[in-house]
Amino acid sequence: QAQLVESGGGLVPPGGSLTLTCAASRFVFRIYTMDWYRQVPGKTRELVAQITSGGDTTYAESVKGRFSISRDNAKNTLYLQMNSLKPEDTGVYDCNTHPPSVQWGQGTQVTVSS
Repeated sequence: QAQLVESGGGLVPPGGSLTLTCAASRFVFRIYTMDWYRQVPGKTRELVAQITSGGDTTYAESVKGRFSISRDNAKNTLYLQMNSLKPEDTGVYDCNTHPPSVQWGQGTQVTVSS
């Protein structure tokens, strides 16, 4: 069964940085467009960043210039570099194909607070 495992979250002060990792297994990762999402309690899951199989990227307006999505197809791994973090970036981050086709993983919690 295809699987996604997110890691790298934590508690950081405003202005800090984190790198999230999404390890994919049991599907042909390299052919898929991949997305990072953020979910906050009481709100719908928000698309934060996307990368195509060819490496083209798009970002939500709220994170442009601060976040960077990348992938390593040899390692079946997706990354999200998060810089200049703000309290409103707080949430559970998870990844999936576009459109979502893999069972959602557990996500990784990012908390931005002083």
